[in-house]
Amino acid sequence: MDLIDQIKYDEQGLVPAIIQDYVNNEVLMVAYMNKEAFKRTLESGRTWFWSRSRKKYWQKGEHSGHMQSIKEILIDCDNDAILIKVDQKKAACHTGYRSCFYRKLERQEFKVFQEKIFDEKEVYT
Repeated sequence: MDLIDQIKYDEQGLVPAIIQDYVNNEVLMVAYMNKEAFKRTLESGRTWFWSRSRKKYWQKGEHSGHMQSIKEILIDCDNDAILIKVDQKKAACHTGYRSCFYRKLERQEFKVFQEKIFDEKEVYT
C-alpha cells in the first residue's frame, strides 16, 4: 500500500494536520491536507494544505515568507490525524502571532497571552 493511501481521510478527502515546533513542541497551527497536499508536502519538505474555504492548495509562507521546514512527520494510532514537526520561520499565524493558539480561557473569556510579532496588514496586502 502506498504511504499516502495509508492515511484515513474523512468523507471530504481531508485529514487534520497539527503543526508543532520541532524544538520546543509548541502547537503552532492546525490545517487540513488531502492526498495531493500531503504528496506536495513530502516532495517539497515544506508544508502544503488544502483550503476548505478557498478550495485551493496553499503552501505555508507562500505570501509571508514564514515557511515551515519539515523535520518529522508522525501519524496517530487510527491513521486519521497527522502531526508535523517543523522549523518555523518567524510566525505560523496569519494574525501576527507565532502560534494560532495565542489566546487562553481565563474567567470565561479568551484572552491574548502571546506577544504579536508582526503586523499582518503589512505582510498580507
